[in-house]
Amino acid sequence: MKNVLITGGAGFIGSNFIRFLLTHRPALNITNLDALTYAGNLKNLDGIQEKKSHTFIQGNICDRKFVERIIKEHEIDTIVNFAAETHVDRSIKDPAPFIKTNIMGVYTLLEAARSCWMDDIDNKLFHQISTDEVYGSLSPADPPFSETDPYKPSSPYSASKASADHLVRSYSRTFNLPTTISICSNNYGPYQHTEKLIPMTIQKCFRRERIPIYGDGLQIRDWIYVADHCKAVLSIIESGIKNDTFNIGGNSEVPNIRMVNVICSLIDDLTGVTAGTKSADLITFVDDRPGHDRRYAINNAKINQAVDWSPAENLQSGLEKTVKWYYEKFKMDGII
Repeated sequence: MKNVLITGGAGFIGSNFIRFLLTHRPALNITNLDALTYAGNLKNLDGIQEKKSHTFIQGNICDRKFVERIIKEHEIDTIVNFAAETHVDRSIKDPAPFIKTNIMGVYTLLEAARSCWMDDIDNKLFHQISTDEVYGSLSPADPPFSETDPYKPSSPYSASKASADHLVRSYSRTFNLPTTISICSNNYGPYQHTEKLIPMTIQKCFRRERIPIYGDGLQIRDWIYVADHCKAVLSIIESGIKNDTFNIGGNSEVPNIRMVNVICSLIDDLTGVTAGTKSADLITFVDDRPGHDRRYAINNAKINQAVDWSPAENLQSGLEKTVKWYYEKFKMDGII
């Protein structure tokens, strides 16, 4: 990997991955393609834009000629696709953008890569970022998802991501395009959009606003600190393994309500609490989301063995870092 194209690089995980590469692989040339929809934010690239090894390009992954020109002009040998519509609630209200970006966008990227690379396929790789939601829901007694489990997506979002994964595998099998897929659990950490549960909870605690929790709050998710995810993705790319899929989990299964209570306690410890002002008192239960999966859990055994990776952060340490980061950010932005 010498010249890498990061799609969705102004979003949450993509911008963190670029920061990770700039720190750990400073010799890489990074081209960052992002459409700057509501979830992409140039502020996520503060401190990155002036780096000589980083080039930002605004554009849409659905524009094939545009993508092909980028691949050729920047001599791209590796594509890491973070670009996606990701918020389940939005996919329920309007699935169309999810179908366009998450399916047609991935198809366009694959076609562009196939067109530009097939005369010289050596040392090329298309890496697709996926989600554990493609597997559907687990019961409390079920073992964690493994890479051999069937896909059973529940929402338009997860169905669009599952479709993209199938496309990627088909291009590997039919066209011999070198690909890998990583299927990750719920990410959290710096630069995440405040529509997501953890930054939303942090923001509402600081603003002393009600914290909405779907249903009974006992939906279980596995959480991973974003830097651990970034390290896992880089480890897969540099392993030389091709045409394979890896689960990436944080070993941090917890019900939503418990995780929110941990955040509330961390914020109270950070800011101080007077009588009757505990952040947990802001929690408000609301009607559950349609088709809400009950539990996700990830089996990390395959990636542990293949590239000797495991998460460095547990939920407590990762949340402590996250709460402190948002505290400083919200103060700087005048939000609190």
